[in-house]
Amino acid sequence: MTDRTVPTDLLETARAWAAEDPDEQTRAELETLVAAAERGEETDLADRFAGTLEFGTAGLRGALGAGPNRMNRVVVTRAAAGLAAYLRDTGHAGGSVVIGFDARHNSDVFARDTAEVMTGAGFKALVMPRTLPTPLLAFAIRELGCAAGVMVTASHNPPQDNGYKVYLGDGSQIVPPADSEIAARIAAVGPLAELPRGDAGRVVGEEIIDRYLDTVAGLAEDGPRDLRVVYTPLHGVGGTTVAQVLETAGFDAPHVVEQQEHPDPDFPTVSFPNPEEPGAMDLAMALAAEHRADLVVANDPDADRCAVAVPDVHGWRMLRGDEVGALLAHHLIARGRTGTFANSIVSSSLLGKMAAAAGQPHEETLTGFKWIGRVEGLAFGYEEALGYCCDPEHVRDKDGVSALLLVCELAAQAKAEGRGLTDILDDIAHQHGLHATDQLSVRFEDLADIPATMDRLRSAPPTSLGGLAVEQVEDLSEGSAALPPTDGLRYTLAEGARVIVRPSGTEPKVKCYLEVVIPVEAGPDGSGPDAARISAAGRLDAIKADLRGAAFGG
Repeated sequence: MTDRTVPTDLLETARAWAAEDPDEQTRAELETLVAAAERGEETDLADRFAGTLEFGTAGLRGALGAGPNRMNRVVVTRAAAGLAAYLRDTGHAGGSVVIGFDARHNSDVFARDTAEVMTGAGFKALVMPRTLPTPLLAFAIRELGCAAGVMVTASHNPPQDNGYKVYLGDGSQIVPPADSEIAARIAAVGPLAELPRGDAGRVVGEEIIDRYLDTVAGLAEDGPRDLRVVYTPLHGVGGTTVAQVLETAGFDAPHVVEQQEHPDPDFPTVSFPNPEEPGAMDLAMALAAEHRADLVVANDPDADRCAVAVPDVHGWRMLRGDEVGALLAHHLIARGRTGTFANSIVSSSLLGKMAAAAGQPHEETLTGFKWIGRVEGLAFGYEEALGYCCDPEHVRDKDGVSALLLVCELAAQAKAEGRGLTDILDDIAHQHGLHATDQLSVRFEDLADIPATMDRLRSAPPTSLGGLAVEQVEDLSEGSAALPPTDGLRYTLAEGARVIVRPSGTEPKVKCYLEVVIPVEAGPDGSGPDAARISAAGRLDAIKADLRGAAFGG
């Protein structure tokens, strides 16, 4: 950008923002950018003021930095004031708001700003005593009878990001219309200098944390505990909590990946702090090979997701989220768990068959735990992106700590019988067919190409994919009796296969979720599930290839 292309009003807007910014660092950052723009140097000033970070059902999430299109103290203060106004207008004046934070850059600062705005607005602010997992915040909302909760976290986003997740008093994340109603009140917040600020609130006592630890540990029943576990918190906040829960439940201390053991907002050993990303689990698997472990488990940085890897003939294999979801459902059903089993529409159809076989209801929801957590009579819920709700009575959100414990319990039971988790997956495949899932994700440089792609698929849907006839096309944007409208398409293929295409809610991508179902033939050599997996892999590849051509021009 040169000085000839910097509008005067942009410079004035940036100076006004800097004058209101209480943070010395971001204020100086903005003043430096303004000066550089005035000298004709190229800056990202226009992008920082190209709008405001959108407050939606995931709250706020974005890169740290100065300006309304970044995460900073001004944006967070306005968000807190808008939330306070919403709570006051919906009959919760004077109630309690509990605030948690992870170990990312500025999380503690944003939590303190939120507390001061809440007390200034007449609410009781209860602040978690230190960096703790997101599910512990969700637990505290219900346990303390709060009107709302705020978690300052960007989950598994890159290190330069932070975020702001809002829960209401039922302990679930916000859904429409609460998101737009809060956003409208954020937009109506006046000058920050006129916003009343109170004290930093009251620190939540350790007894709430102890209650969460005991509640989670109590999910494990008496049984075998012989299990060699490798664990990594991926530089996040789950380490101490997981260690305490496993100890209380009677397991030996896991071997922890030393380089990733302590919270570090820069996530130095991974290119992307998400256990699903290639390379993120390499250190854990190397440690598992060294110790001849039975199981590898991991959390994402705010410990609301759980990843699992198991040994197989080729070394260590990461289980897909759908596989872990099936294992947890199998485990809970075997223990007599009753109620509705739920998963997102982009997750495997296997859970519905398992629930039906157990005589339990099943429900599909839109993607996100904001929907799964609200299912009436929820017994267990999961989504394929490594999120599992195993104890909805106490945490109506995904919880990577309780899921991790129950996976360890199931693995220990299997080991005592001379088996592994893959043997249980084979049992499930024998009963219900092998359900294999995969993803195709396409990134777009021009955001306008995303709706154009969806429009093309609506107007000219494929008639076959991977040699399987497309038997039904559903436009999810029209909604149904079971699902609210969402931008997406669902193709039902022959032989139980399925494809869902939807734009990503957080990235400039279109994501395609594929599933095929292969009957398992019981062979004398026990190769039935393995043969089915080979067949499924070929079929998924064929569907993926056709989908690339139909949706994305190859």
